[in-house]
Amino acid sequence: MRTFRDTKVPAVFLLFWIVKLLTTGMGEAGSDYLGTVSIPLAAVIGIGGFFAALWLQLRADRYHPVRYWVTVLTVALFGTMIADGPHVVLGTPYAVDSGIYLLLLVGLLTWWKRSEGTLSVHSITTSRRERFYWGAVLLTFGLGTAVGDATAIEMGLGFALSIVLFSVLILVPLGLWRLGLNATIAFWAAYVLTRPLGASVADWLSASHKHGGLGWGTGPVTGLALVIFAGLVVYLAVTHADVETSETGPSTARTEELDAARK
Repeated sequence: MRTFRDTKVPAVFLLFWIVKLLTTGMGEAGSDYLGTVSIPLAAVIGIGGFFAALWLQLRADRYHPVRYWVTVLTVALFGTMIADGPHVVLGTPYAVDSGIYLLLLVGLLTWWKRSEGTLSVHSITTSRRERFYWGAVLLTFGLGTAVGDATAIEMGLGFALSIVLFSVLILVPLGLWRLGLNATIAFWAAYVLTRPLGASVADWLSASHKHGGLGWGTGPVTGLALVIFAGLVVYLAVTHADVETSETGPSTARTEELDAARK
């Protein structure tokens, strides 16, 4: 097992959530756009891009914004495919898919907690914890995609009302955290909710007026989000504003590890 000097994920602050929301929107719109261009091309980019980006991320010894966020983006594309796949191929309701992904995510987080003693994103300092981390990230995308489609399509809320719903829900973990909820629980709850929120925004912008959207189209929405995403990631790469080090990073991970060791 490899050990890293510093955590291999970015610091969690406002810009982190903005870039994360952009990846969810691009994952939704980009997957739909590639599907209209060519299914084989979508598979190559979605599946091949995911494994290539993840391989490069796991091989690296330190965090870098471009490498990390490109990996998240490919997870967004791949996560959309694995969430839509069972519904399209097997005909399972999105609500059922949501329940399956929720059970898988809870199971993985439980395994991670029992194995490492902490789920803190500030503690991704070993190769084993990083593998747990990316497994959880992938499942959150699958879960969030299925939940968003369940509310917008199966429950009939549409894209606009789904945006309102998830905009309110994503504030709940923040409010509970300020009232004393464990920071790690609040983080993963918010992380799941960014997916249906970002995807609902992308669907609303790209869907036709007939289907309750603005009619921009999946291609333009993907392109616009990609430009903003690239600009923000370049900013992070230049300023190092989201880099946590052993000297400057939060002590959350060390505190949790000491608590786990005492038990």
